[in-house]
Amino acid sequence: MDGKFTNKAKTVMSPNLTFKKLDKRDQIPYDLLLLADPSKVLVDGYVMQSEVYIAIQNEETLGVIVLFPLTTKAVEIKNIAVKPAFQGKGIGSYLIENALKVVALNKKESICIGTANSSVGQLYLYQKLGFEITEIKKNFFIDNYPEPIYENGIQAKHMLVLTRQL
Repeated sequence: MDGKFTNKAKTVMSPNLTFKKLDKRDQIPYDLLLLADPSKVLVDGYVMQSEVYIAIQNEETLGVIVLFPLTTKAVEIKNIAVKPAFQGKGIGSYLIENALKVVALNKKESICIGTANSSVGQLYLYQKLGFEITEIKKNFFIDNYPEPIYENGIQAKHMLVLTRQL
């Protein structure tokens, strides 16, 4: 099918973390996904068409990343979230770095991620990991969410799309 990809390396290990692909039998970690995207309707719209990976430590899911096939050559990170108690400890970087390995193994050429203009920490992380701003979707959060979203005292209005070539 056009745009689909598979993970040839099912699990990548780290000293303390395991990066694992969920299969259709596994429970979707909505508690984490809704931290990054407050609309369950939107999450449901993309999660079933995507590959979902988790970071596990001592049998506890600490983070999640969702990879959505855009084309035969490009993938989008639709969602990435880390439990609040574990944020700032490198788990987000770990998830993205392992996702980059999966995407490269599947011979994709680029990966992109969208985030709000108000997501200061995320913008820093993505750029630090080699992503560059390639597009601005004006009023995305105003048009797609019924309630205003605020982060860092700033209203989320526009989606910034960042892309990394592989």
